[in-house]
Amino acid sequence: MINDAFYMDLAINNAKAMKGQTEPNPLVGSVIVNDNRIVGVGAHLKAGEPHAEIHALRMAGDNAKGGTIYVTLEPCSHYGRTGPCAVAIVEAGIKKVVIASLDPNPLVAGNGVKILEDAGIEVVTGVQETEAIKMNEVFNKFITDQKPFITLKAGITLDGKVATHTYSSKWITSPEARQDVHQLRSENMAILVGINTALKDDPALTSRIPNGRNPLRVIMDSGLRIPMDYQVITDRQADTWIFTSKNHNPEKRKLLEQQGIKVIITSSETSVDPKDVVKILGEQGISSLIIEGGGNINASFLQAGLIDKVILYFAPKFVGGRNAPTFLEGTGIEEMKDAIELNHTEIVPIGKDYKFIGYPSYND
Repeated sequence: MINDAFYMDLAINNAKAMKGQTEPNPLVGSVIVNDNRIVGVGAHLKAGEPHAEIHALRMAGDNAKGGTIYVTLEPCSHYGRTGPCAVAIVEAGIKKVVIASLDPNPLVAGNGVKILEDAGIEVVTGVQETEAIKMNEVFNKFITDQKPFITLKAGITLDGKVATHTYSSKWITSPEARQDVHQLRSENMAILVGINTALKDDPALTSRIPNGRNPLRVIMDSGLRIPMDYQVITDRQADTWIFTSKNHNPEKRKLLEQQGIKVIITSSETSVDPKDVVKILGEQGISSLIIEGGGNINASFLQAGLIDKVILYFAPKFVGGRNAPTFLEGTGIEEMKDAIELNHTEIVPIGKDYKFIGYPSYND
């Protein structure tokens, strides 16, 4: 017998298909069932456009009356760029609402459920809740903290190297892994590197997949050393923001701004504090950030407790070499008991490589 979990899984899959399109809004999917028949499906496509429930209700039409609607996130209760979905559900004559997760914003959580229950509609919550919450890890972080969800990504050899001792790095990972990285870029609102990585690689930092979205390019460059002929300055493929220190070259800043580059001066005299970068990005509505920096940038964000998720592409190769760069450098942890552990880990094969995913747990 098909149960609530089955239909909720359909709704979750509909929502996941829109990943990278809905920021700053969450991923939401919906399915309407009447007389054991699916009569409406929907997903939120883009901020400012109708929510998933509205798409499903429009598809169902009169068949929604007396039916059950499955929705991955508590229906909204407020008037924004669209009307409240909870009211639309009541007006459609739905008799039962099954919800995966409540709104993570504590100021509004439960309001949508209250509208539904006050109208005499049966409400069930918590169906496939874990999966629904994980799907919206970016939105959940941003709506509660007003800071981007930050993913640290690196392609490395089995001995942790990102290049040989001569700085040869193309290519560590397989074409399949590199394609997956471009998908990750498309799903994130911004991508960040340090000036040393930028100088070494002259990277475009774009998403080279069909219909992919290029992220905002963020560079930490305390001295404004970025050359004026580099791709991130000249190619016009995506916006570029450069975070610099108070002790920067004002003439270079003027030249960069004339090219349409946004230069942001942070609080430090001679360096750029990752916490300043994260705070400012959050204030500017950037809800997701992927870091593809060198070992020092990666370490500075991780040791500051700013990384939410780690994605490593392990190539089954050894490089060796005391001077070969690794993906984590800096000063490092002094005592093993203070090492940063990763939880909820998984490893999946991709091409000839292995994709590792984990979530850092910081010692308070």
